[in-house]
Amino acid sequence: QVQLVESGGGLVQAGGSLRLSCAASGSIFSIVSMGWYRQPPRKQRELVATITRGGSTNYSDSMKGRVTISRDNAKNTAYLEMNSLRPEDTAVYYCNAITWSTNNYWGQGTQVTVSS
Repeated sequence: QVQLVESGGGLVQAGGSLRLSCAASGSIFSIVSMGWYRQPPRKQRELVATITRGGSTNYSDSMKGRVTISRDNAKNTAYLEMNSLRPEDTAVYYCNAITWSTNNYWGQGTQVTVSS
């Protein structure tokens, strides 16, 4: 089992920045990839970015160029640095972890609200 706890969300003005954190605990040795997803109001959950244990990253087109995903394996924590935020980035942001046995784990989500 893997537990994920997100933090760092909040209210920010358009053009501002936020850094989200995701602390993993439990069977962390089994995690092969961590990622961030978001779910805007009344929309489907969508990928933002992923990062493997080795540091390979993947970004969706929706926020590419404005976000950076990173992870600190020693702290078992993944981060999402978001810049130039727009009102349409308003969403609940979820941390995800995939294990070597392809189990999927999710955090509880953190709200990001961007005001215009």
